[in-house]
Amino acid sequence: MNRALPTALLPGTPAALGAQADAGGVNFAVFSQHAARVQLCLFDASGERELQRLDLHGPDDGVFHGRLEGAGPGLLYGYRAHGPWQPSAGLRFNPHKLLLDPYARDIAGDFHWRDELFGHVRGQAGGDSQMDTRDSGPFALKARVALPDAPAARAPAAARRPVSELVLYELHAKGFTMSLPGIPDALRGTYAGLAHPAAVAHFKALGVTTLCLLPVHYALDEEALARRGLRNYWGYNTLGFFCPSPRYATPGGPGAAAEFKAMVATLQAAGLEVVLDVVFNHSAEGDASGPTLSLRGLDNGSAYRLVPGDRRQYENHSGCGNTLRVIHPRITQLVLDALRYWVQVMGVDGFRFDLAPVLGRTRHGFDASAPFFVALRQDPTLANVHLIAEPWDTGPGGYQLGRFPGRFLEWNDRFRDAVRGYWLGTGVGRGEFARRFTGSSDLFQHGQRQPTASVNYVAAHDGYTLADAVSHRDRHNLANGEGNLDGHAHEVCGNFGVEGDTADPGVREARRRVRRAMLATALLAQGTPMLAAGDEFGNGQGGNNNAYCQDNATGWLDWARADADDIALASRLLALRRAHPLLRHPRWFAPAGHGGAALHWQAPHGGEMQISDWHHGHERAFACQLAAAGAAAPEWCLVFNPGDAAVPFALAHGPWRVLLDSSAAAPPAPAPLNALDAPARSLLLLRRDAPLQETADD
Repeated sequence: MNRALPTALLPGTPAALGAQADAGGVNFAVFSQHAARVQLCLFDASGERELQRLDLHGPDDGVFHGRLEGAGPGLLYGYRAHGPWQPSAGLRFNPHKLLLDPYARDIAGDFHWRDELFGHVRGQAGGDSQMDTRDSGPFALKARVALPDAPAARAPAAARRPVSELVLYELHAKGFTMSLPGIPDALRGTYAGLAHPAAVAHFKALGVTTLCLLPVHYALDEEALARRGLRNYWGYNTLGFFCPSPRYATPGGPGAAAEFKAMVATLQAAGLEVVLDVVFNHSAEGDASGPTLSLRGLDNGSAYRLVPGDRRQYENHSGCGNTLRVIHPRITQLVLDALRYWVQVMGVDGFRFDLAPVLGRTRHGFDASAPFFVALRQDPTLANVHLIAEPWDTGPGGYQLGRFPGRFLEWNDRFRDAVRGYWLGTGVGRGEFARRFTGSSDLFQHGQRQPTASVNYVAAHDGYTLADAVSHRDRHNLANGEGNLDGHAHEVCGNFGVEGDTADPGVREARRRVRRAMLATALLAQGTPMLAAGDEFGNGQGGNNNAYCQDNATGWLDWARADADDIALASRLLALRRAHPLLRHPRWFAPAGHGGAALHWQAPHGGEMQISDWHHGHERAFACQLAAAGAAAPEWCLVFNPGDAAVPFALAHGPWRVLLDSSAAAPPAPAPLNALDAPARSLLLLRRDAPLQETADD
């Protein structure tokens, strides 16, 4: 700042938290229910020299505030909160520690782990009982006052796709483009690279509608990872809930926020939606031994769930050391304000909530009517965005699949495990597979929910890729530096007798067929399909099923090994799904003869499946036929054969034409038939007496 600094702050307004710039100055507002005093600290452009400390006014309803006349965008600042240092009572105020504004739109500085960033003296007897009095100001991250928010140039909410049309595609903002052909080297791994025509062309050719980005909020690498020379590649360790990560900004570009916003606009102009994976279950401050960077120093007891009877300790329902106390009104406000910002200003189309039960945890466990969910459903800005829950956390009663309210879609891991188990032959029978294939009615057919609430996937970022799930029996996570003890130890997977890569043609063919059958199952099942990026072409990670810290060739998509036939299969499946509403039917199928669209299950001999057939463990092949409401006969037939030999099928209500055979490298001949031999490890899609041109044009 070239002008003289003021000696005092004017009273500000507590209504809008964060730093709000206008033509005359900047209004600062920060919440703390228990602080006795909060100071605004101003820094020079380097962020290393503190220029002034000014007492904020208030608190008014828990908000400290002040107006700095003559200030504007670009100013670096932080807060210091004064109050009791009494960890045993959950109070961790330490004015020697500079605190990042939880509402920071722009974060300045490079984070490096240092002892000065901790509120307590490390390595002393008594754990965290002794306050550390060293100043963290020169080393702490600072907030930078941003330009006034400008609304996103995005389509109106009504233009978002109906849920029945969604095809989700989970990807990493960096890893998708690091080796994608056609991306300029300068744009690899960036927001701009993700919006490059080469990336858009793949999304469009594949037929996905909605990109689900792994976290892009400002996140930190855990100290243990930094010591091992690794990074938190996935980004599930948020510190700045309003700030896009600068890791994916183009060097010398317009900045992370501007580049992210432009990326969203470009993708939307191409007809694609953008959904963010957001982490509101914990923060990067960790457990009681963690640093004091932001919320912990501002108001530890309001921000985090503390253990009753031992408020020094944190409830750890996230598995990451702490759990945000979303039931507190101001933390609910923080989450809702952040969601609105990413919709209104950055232009995104929705959110996938990591460990979402945390958002609904009250004093008595998970509640679908918790304050956050009530507020979310009433919010006009968020009324039409996509909401997706990861419906489990690590706390007591944390598995809540099927219990989320209203418009939420939910990741269905029961679908994943049933589909893998059926095609890999690990004991999943026809009944369980059929239940998952038709929307998981046991989980979602209640409270006016529909099959679309089930997000159907066979692989996601967390766990084996689809190719690795058919190539490995054991996890191979040694590169993570955790003794191969991290990641899921009991994933449903198989290796067909050989662990990892092999030249054995029989093993390779078996893996190829099962991989393609599982891919076809996910894309044709009733519900909302989700692909993990790379599964459409056989991407692998060498058996690492927890590549969260592999910011390298292991975690990036391996486009050099892309299987064009697999991409063509996925593209054709999605084209058929898009063209024919009965293949993406959004309502529950009715029993035959009860009105509405109906579904018929058939045994290989052509007759209806009987109760005894569902429990016959040695026979696994079967078929289903789909009939539109009021139709005299079924229109579609799906044949499933997970066995290692062909199975003869008699097909009722024919003749039928095979439109797709998951085991084939090319489209099958479209001759009409009333019987066929279903190839080993295959899913077949047939249409009743379909015109010949549909096999080419669908």
